[in-house]
Amino acid sequence: MNHNELPLPPHYDPKGVVDHTRWVNYQALEAAARNWRGQQGIKAASTDHVRIGALGIDVQETFCNPHGELYVAGASGTGAVDDSIRTTEWLYRNMHRLTGLDFTLDTHRAYAVFHQTFLVDPDGNHPAPFTNVTHDEVQSGQWHVSPQLCSALGTSYPAAQRQLEHYTRELEKAGRYALTIWPFHGMLGGKGHTLVSGVEEAAFFHAVARGAQTGFEVKGTNPWVENYSVLGPEVKELFNGTPVPRNTAFVQKLLDYDVLVIFGQAKSHCVAWTIDDLIREIAAKDPSLARKVYLLEDCTTPIVVKDPAGNLIYSYEADATAAFDKFKAAGMHVVSSTTPMEQWPDIKL
Repeated sequence: MNHNELPLPPHYDPKGVVDHTRWVNYQALEAAARNWRGQQGIKAASTDHVRIGALGIDVQETFCNPHGELYVAGASGTGAVDDSIRTTEWLYRNMHRLTGLDFTLDTHRAYAVFHQTFLVDPDGNHPAPFTNVTHDEVQSGQWHVSPQLCSALGTSYPAAQRQLEHYTRELEKAGRYALTIWPFHGMLGGKGHTLVSGVEEAAFFHAVARGAQTGFEVKGTNPWVENYSVLGPEVKELFNGTPVPRNTAFVQKLLDYDVLVIFGQAKSHCVAWTIDDLIREIAAKDPSLARKVYLLEDCTTPIVVKDPAGNLIYSYEADATAAFDKFKAAGMHVVSSTTPMEQWPDIKL
């Protein structure tokens, strides 16, 4: 351990970081955090001369737990579990430096453009998870909107179909990922929606020890568009010209930090697209701001899709690597959570 890092607190157990059966004992944790604050001489976040923000993207049970609906196993099979353990330890070791913690929460309900309930083929069959739906397939009638969708969202079939055609066309025009049908995940009110217990525990501990309210940003609630990025949708407006707003207030909150550290799931999708969005915001304001952004590469994993027998269907590893190369070229720093922050390039603590 670096002498400027904190030790791991006594309650920490790596085996409990990703455990869907475990409840966080907030009452006991609050007392432990107050005690830890005194033992370690931890000061209030409001006294920080260098304001360091940490953004955790979708560190939720749905992505990080092997029982999760869209578990990000990666090539190793333990990707998001290992990431969550490293993330939790990094949060504890550096909590005396972290001014603010913010977490995004992927948040969905039964009917959404990327869920199978949205579409049917001419025989009334829904697409299987991980099906890619192209604009040509929609135009040719291979896929069209489900009548149940129209009932659930209170819209007409012609309007819903026009939106589907518009959406798939705009995705392709912008060079985004094709419309992907994902397994039901991040379901509002479900177990998968919550932060993994170890990260939630560390966030609460930080809040008490540093006098800093944890921030949460909900994304993905608009059923007509995908929101890989917490900062904005994949397509900016609906077929009728209705804009889908960007999260401009949160953009400003992130850029107001002196240092911003980013981690979470999945490296190839929500992490990559959020950072890509942030780069565009930075380019419009001041490209030099990219140098204050640090990406914890060992706390994020790309999506690798395998069949039940373990055979590879598709890997997004190359996409994730290309994205992080782009971010690095723009001036952001790709670092490891196990490297002391004092050794990170361009860091001022």
